[in-house]
Amino acid sequence: MTEVSEILMSVLSTIRVPRPGDRVHKDECAFSFASPESEGGLYVCMNSFLGFGSKYVERHYAKTGQRAYLHITRTRKTQKEDENNSGSGDPPKKKPTRLAIGIEGGFDVEQEQYEEEVKVVLFPDQQEVTSEDLASMPDVVRERVSLSMAGLQAADSVSHTLQVQQWDGEVRQESKHAAELKQLDNGVKIPPSGWKCEVCDLQENLWMNLTDGKIFCGRRYFDGTGGNNHALLYYQQSGYPLAVKLGTITPDGADVYSYDEDDMVLDSKLPEHLSHFGIDMMTMEKTERTMTELEIAVNQRVGEWEVIQESGSTLRPLWGPGLTGMKNLGNSCYLNSVMQVLFTIPDFQTKYVSNIDKIFNAAPSDPTQDFKTQVAKLGYGLLSGEYSKSAPDPGDDPSTSTEPRGDQVGIAPRMFKALVGRGHPEFSTNRQQDAQEFLLHFINMVERNCRSGMNPSEAFRFLVEEKIVCQQSQKAKYTQRVDYMVQLPVPMDQATNMEELQEAERRREEAESSGAPPSAAPRAQIPFAVCLAALSEPETLTDFWSSAVQAKTTATKITRFASFPDHLVIQIKKFTFGLDWVPKKLDVSIDVPDTLDLSALRAMGQQPGEELLPEVAPPPLMTPDVEVKGILGFHGNEEDDSLYSPLLSPVLDDSTVSQLCEMGFPLEACRKAVYYTGNTGIDAAMNWVMGHMEDPDFSAPLVYPGSSSAPGTTPTESLPEEHLATIISMGFSRDQATRALRATNNVLERAVDWIFSHLDDLESMDVSEGGRSEGGSETSREPPPGPCVRDGPGKYELFAFISHMGTSTMCGHYVCHIKKDQQWVIFNDQKVCASEKPPKDLGYLYFYRRVVE
Repeated sequence: MTEVSEILMSVLSTIRVPRPGDRVHKDECAFSFASPESEGGLYVCMNSFLGFGSKYVERHYAKTGQRAYLHITRTRKTQKEDENNSGSGDPPKKKPTRLAIGIEGGFDVEQEQYEEEVKVVLFPDQQEVTSEDLASMPDVVRERVSLSMAGLQAADSVSHTLQVQQWDGEVRQESKHAAELKQLDNGVKIPPSGWKCEVCDLQENLWMNLTDGKIFCGRRYFDGTGGNNHALLYYQQSGYPLAVKLGTITPDGADVYSYDEDDMVLDSKLPEHLSHFGIDMMTMEKTERTMTELEIAVNQRVGEWEVIQESGSTLRPLWGPGLTGMKNLGNSCYLNSVMQVLFTIPDFQTKYVSNIDKIFNAAPSDPTQDFKTQVAKLGYGLLSGEYSKSAPDPGDDPSTSTEPRGDQVGIAPRMFKALVGRGHPEFSTNRQQDAQEFLLHFINMVERNCRSGMNPSEAFRFLVEEKIVCQQSQKAKYTQRVDYMVQLPVPMDQATNMEELQEAERRREEAESSGAPPSAAPRAQIPFAVCLAALSEPETLTDFWSSAVQAKTTATKITRFASFPDHLVIQIKKFTFGLDWVPKKLDVSIDVPDTLDLSALRAMGQQPGEELLPEVAPPPLMTPDVEVKGILGFHGNEEDDSLYSPLLSPVLDDSTVSQLCEMGFPLEACRKAVYYTGNTGIDAAMNWVMGHMEDPDFSAPLVYPGSSSAPGTTPTESLPEEHLATIISMGFSRDQATRALRATNNVLERAVDWIFSHLDDLESMDVSEGGRSEGGSETSREPPPGPCVRDGPGKYELFAFISHMGTSTMCGHYVCHIKKDQQWVIFNDQKVCASEKPPKDLGYLYFYRRVVE
């Protein structure tokens, strides 16, 4: 038996054969973006099935003692420009014919062809074992190792399973209008060709209404192409729901759109409906691209330079540290843009990239599921410059190609996307998402994973002061809440080119009535100062319960900054809803400034001589058929029962409590919000929640006035000792464990979750050596400090912005511009170029940093 055979025999028990459900990471290193195509290939642990690049495989061996790894290397084949001849003996690639992924006729998930080589490598001496070498080894070794090798090669990688799931975008539902569609007997007969729009004479992208046979052009796309919306406008006038796209009719079917259902649909009676207007479906031939083919064409060219705002400029590609592109994993441009911006912020660089060795050394056994590891890996990938290299042209011979291209090799953040999206109903999908929502989602994850040590999200955190003045008593109430982003409204009625907009609307209406093609609409010009003024102007509250007058009255609310963050994020609220509740995007240009001074918006707090509203809860509402009786409460006596506790608990509005719970707030906090706002509705309860989120007892059970404890709670003496011991064994004091159990009705699992979500409050408890607080009770202790916020001058400079192209946050494309060394750089997925004309007036999210004077 050879030395290699002996080694394999000694580690045979650690070599596993993948089973269904095992996570096999054979496309990407757990600590870097190395892959089988990278220099050095990828090493897959034959026990844990984790992948490692050549830089990290020895670290894994040293930490785990695992010696056997499957080494996978892939070399890209040379592709000829002639698509009908691959030049390698392989069949030519087929163009996609279905708007689908992973099924026959859909997009090819293997975008390039590779030569793959696999072998087993034994550490620490890196002895190599090929399939041929196994033939001469003992049967037990040959069988186990061969099965493991074959299983790893055949298994779907985790990234393939998560990112390229089978998906069919052509599955359509039968229209609810198809079976009973009423067609007018108006004598209209449609010729087999020569069609044009009845309004603007367009001769392509034409749709025939299946109710009356009228022909109009289709929708205008966001980039200005397509039709003039006349088919849609006709539906809005007539209410006739179904239309068929002329030129797509064949014996096999046609494109049918339901305006009422707002989707492509099936019409099982289409031959009958077409015959009504003299169209013989069996003789028709296709002359126009179907909507599926148009969508496929768009998906194939996503990321093309022409759709970017700077399409008229010659853009110079950039490479180097901090200039690394990110691959689009299928509508992941929102994630790419946000993470590019975040890793230009020093807090995120320091937390994750400067400490990368410490983070990697402390990583758990499966680093692919560790938040800090995957964020550090992404940050290093973006900042190091290791992956900022020109991508070879698929048609070039890689050994001879020397001309740099605009596309980069870049990084594909598959593990990161899978981890941050896990369990989320939207971010776990491949659909387009709102960049603002993802930014807040990621900040929330950072908050949860940085309960101790440096927290980079503090760079964005600031306090908002809300001052509410009762107009009847002129007394005020001050509350503070934490926020991470300023949302600026867009007052469309204050556009500086209002006359031009009104004239364009008048011309559009004239064109509609006369049948002439409409001209391009101008873009509304909104001053940034107007948006800022709309944010800071007083808001009138018409249903405010005033504790001073013990009734509902009118109040004004003024919002100001109680602190200014190091980095300020501003969202332009471009996305809104029309009167029909259909989401739409406002087409606006806003003169966003390069420098910003918000000093005038700093909160001043309570003013001299200003009286505060008394801290008195509204009277609890009781059911009308229950007689309220008093019992001797803590403050009661037989002569005066004005402070008696009610015999029955107040009746809370369950619908308001449920609405708040659906927003993600704790049940007890929701009950308190409804109680302390006197069942006055969701708006008042929501305001209470936002004003008390930082209270240490925010999630603690509701205690009614006059009662000594919350319903369901028990004195400390009756707490289960085994539950106390379990929590104390985690490093918490007895007093802290007691508080957690009392807040969760002695349910151990809830108590553990509660204690970890209230670490900041618990750390502020002054605990003596005996484990009891020296103050004797919670009420005698100083309240815990508020959230950690930074503060400084309110002067800022713009350093990045994220732009969106499209009609909705759920579609279109995101890019970001970042100012690096006084040069604006555009990041469009894998393309990174010097920006010539940064479209600062068309951004969606703007990022400012404090100016240090």
